[in-house]
This record gives sequence, C-alpha cells and structure tokens, in this order.
Amino acid sequence: MSLEIQYSITEENKLEVKPIGEVDIYTSPELKNKVFKLIEDNKLNMVINGEKLDYIDSTGLGILMSIYKKMQENSLTIKILNLKPNIFKLFDITGLSKVFDIQG
Repeated sequence: MSLEIQYSITEENKLEVKPIGEVDIYTSPELKNKVFKLIEDNKLNMVINGEKLDYIDSTGLGILMSIYKKMQENSLTIKILNLKPNIFKLFDITGLSKVFDIQG
C-alpha cells in the first residue's frame, strides 16, 4: 500500500492536494499530517483532486472528515474533484456525498 501526496497553489489561489495511490489505515496518518500542516501554513480554500486516487477505506473517509472539520474551523472551503466511479460510490453509500462538495 502506497500513497504519494502532491500539492500546489492554483491560479485561483486555492490549495490543490492530489493523493496518488491508496488512502487506508496505513497511509491515512500521513495524509492527515500533511494536509493539516498545509492548512496551517497556507490558510487557503482547498481542492482535493482524486483523479489518481485508486482506493480509500473507512479510515481514509474518517481522515477526510477531520480535514473537512479543520477547514470549517478556519472558515475555509473544501471541494473534491475527479473521483473514480467506485470511490464516488463509497461517498454516496456513506452519505458523505451530501457533506462534501464533489464535482466531476
């Protein structure tokens, strides 16, 4: 199980986070620590680009919820883009598609 986390500041001055690989019980802490640090350092609205996210488990969904709450605490927005159909289905089944702004 592996995870690479790429990030950049977009032309719209948003923080784009691109998880590549799998977010599971083993890699979730890495994602949380990295994204929380990015939130603290940048204080920008966030876009999570899921185009190269291959897998996410319940631990990963929990981490995304903690990221969502951290963004709300800082009065920032979060949007998720480009989820693969099997991953979007997980968001839909769990009801998280109603919590997150998911596009594409």
